[in-house]
Amino acid sequence: MLLRTRVRVFALAAVSVALVSVSSTAHAADVASFDFATPIFGLSNGPEGSLLVADAGQGIVELRGDSGQLVASLPDATDVAKIGEHAMWALTSGADKKLYIVRRDGTERVIADIGAFEASVNPDRGEIDSNPFDLAKLGDGRVLVADAAANALLTVNRRGRIDWVATLPDERVPTSNAKHLVGCPDPQDPQNAFVCDLPDRIPAQAVPTSVAVGPDGAYYLGELKGFPAPLGRSRIWRIEPGTRHAECGSSPACSVVADGFTSIVDINFGPDGTLHVVELDEASFLAVELGGADAVGGTIDACTWGSFACTKEASDLPMPIAVTVRNRAVYAAIWALVPGQAQVIRLSG
Repeated sequence: MLLRTRVRVFALAAVSVALVSVSSTAHAADVASFDFATPIFGLSNGPEGSLLVADAGQGIVELRGDSGQLVASLPDATDVAKIGEHAMWALTSGADKKLYIVRRDGTERVIADIGAFEASVNPDRGEIDSNPFDLAKLGDGRVLVADAAANALLTVNRRGRIDWVATLPDERVPTSNAKHLVGCPDPQDPQNAFVCDLPDRIPAQAVPTSVAVGPDGAYYLGELKGFPAPLGRSRIWRIEPGTRHAECGSSPACSVVADGFTSIVDINFGPDGTLHVVELDEASFLAVELGGADAVGGTIDACTWGSFACTKEASDLPMPIAVTVRNRAVYAAIWALVPGQAQVIRLSG
C-alpha cells in the first residue's frame, strides 16, 4: 500500500478489519434493524423523530422505530441533513462530488458541483482534489460543506452558488506513529519502506472531515490530520460566522478551540451545547487503513460548551464514523466500513 500525504477518507471504505467489541457505555441493541450496503458515513436527525444515514453503498436510509428503509438511491452518499419534513440536503463523493436536494419520495436534484468548484477555484492553492465529506445546515437556506481533500470549508446556497469560507493549514507533525504502524525498520510491505526514511517531522494536511454550527452561530471544523497520521494532533477550529476567504492559521477569523484528538471524523453539537467529537481510532486512521492489526478502537468525546473541556463518553468503539443527538440521546454509527456489520447504536439518554 502506497501511503499519500493527502488522505482521501472515502478510500477507507475498502478496509475490513476485526476490532474490539463495543464498549459497555453503548447500548447493545441497534436503533433499527437494517442491512447497510456500506460504507456508512453521515448520521443526522430526520423528520418525525427518525434518523437519517448516508450509506455510500446505496443512498439515504431512514431509521424509524425498529426498522429502516432506503428513501433515496444515491450511491457515494457521504452526508445528509433534513431541510424540512419532506426534503433533505445530501452530499456525495467518489466519482460524483455534488450537493443534492433529495425528497422523501426518492426524487433528487443536483444543486452544486463541488468537484468542479475545486478544479476551477482551488481555495488552498494546493493539489486539485476534492472529497466532499460533511455538511451542516445554516438557517438562511445555505449549507456548509467540509471538503476533506481540498482542505476547505465551503458555503452553498439553494441556487447552487458556491463560495469558500476558509482553508486549513498544513502542520509539521511527528512521523513516529506511521513508522511504528508500517513496522520500521523492516516494514512488511516493501512499498512502505520509504516511511522508515522520513525525517522526524514532516508537513501534514489538515483534512477537514466535519463541520457543525455552534450555539453562537460560529462554524466549527474538525480535522482528521493526514499522513503521517500523528497521534493527538487533530484539532477543532472555530470560524467566525459570515467569514469569507480566510486562511486559518493567519486569519483572526479562525481559532483553535480544542486539540489533542486523533483522527477526527465527525463533530456535532447537542441541544445543551455539548460538542460530541468522533475519533475513528485511537491509533489513527492509518492503523485502520493498514489492515487493523494495530487498531485499538475509536472514541466519542463530550466537550463542554464554552470551556471545551472534553471527557470520554464512549471508547473502544469499532470504526465509529458519525454522531448525532436526538432528544438528548446520543447515537453513533459504528463498524462503518465493514459490510454486514455497520449499525447505529444509542450511547446514552
